[in-house]
Amino acid sequence: MDFSFAFTPDLIAVFFTLFVLEIVLGVDNVIFISILASKLPKEQQARARNLGLTLAMVMRVVLVLFAGWIITLKNDVFFIGEMGFSWKDLILIAGGLFLVYKAVTEIHHKLEGHEEEAQASGRATITFGSVLIQILLLDLVFSLDSVITAVGMTENLVVIITVVVLSFGIMLFASRFIFAFVNKHPTVKMLALSFLLLIGVFLVAEGFEIKIDKAFIYGPMAFAIIVEALNLTYAARKAKREQKKQTAVQLRPQYPDVDESVAVDAALSGAAGSGSVGLSRKPVAGDSAPDTETRQGLG
Repeated sequence: MDFSFAFTPDLIAVFFTLFVLEIVLGVDNVIFISILASKLPKEQQARARNLGLTLAMVMRVVLVLFAGWIITLKNDVFFIGEMGFSWKDLILIAGGLFLVYKAVTEIHHKLEGHEEEAQASGRATITFGSVLIQILLLDLVFSLDSVITAVGMTENLVVIITVVVLSFGIMLFASRFIFAFVNKHPTVKMLALSFLLLIGVFLVAEGFEIKIDKAFIYGPMAFAIIVEALNLTYAARKAKREQKKQTAVQLRPQYPDVDESVAVDAALSGAAGSGSVGLSRKPVAGDSAPDTETRQGLG
């Protein structure tokens, strides 16, 4: 395990690229916890949301510590021909395939997903316990996603722990604004998902002992982020100069059988009582500001 923290250009590039990835990919976790909490009576919504967000943070830290242990599992446990596989290799292959599947599936849902309406009839009674279980399962999936991505980019645990805790801490208090930005600029979401796909392929290759210089991974990622930032800046200035409103591609919701509108409205609304998608004592009321055009979907 590597606990050093030398400010090399490579490490700085990894830190900022991973930080952006964790923020963009993790905001769905925060929003979806609010969606699940919004199903409860208003007096229980704040408690369920705050407990779910706290558990998500704890789960990420625990999995990061497990990631540090996984990095040390380098002894071969079996061979296929002359190629040996350690537990670390197997975990990297499985984690890489998971990231590839998740990235491709989410890109598909965002671009070509179905829009069928949810059927409210026949659903089981929503209780605090059932919502909490759903939140725990959701936290587990998103935490695995987050930690596997971090391990795929660097073995430096100082960087991994710092990025995971710092990014999620920021999301707890700024999720409303982060989601509004990603919702307004869906190319950022697609760029992050393409990074996730790239990291997944890299993990599978590393599991099969195919050595790829990590500079070929996070170098282009950092460059792509800079290019996208310049594109967004140029588009914003052009729209301001021409006094036109920017219209982005409308992404589809990933979960067509779930009513996302309550939490989405809470995240995007400018009303004083809205925006309760992070840590807050307020329920997920979802009061929308009047005459506000929003994209219905997570990013």
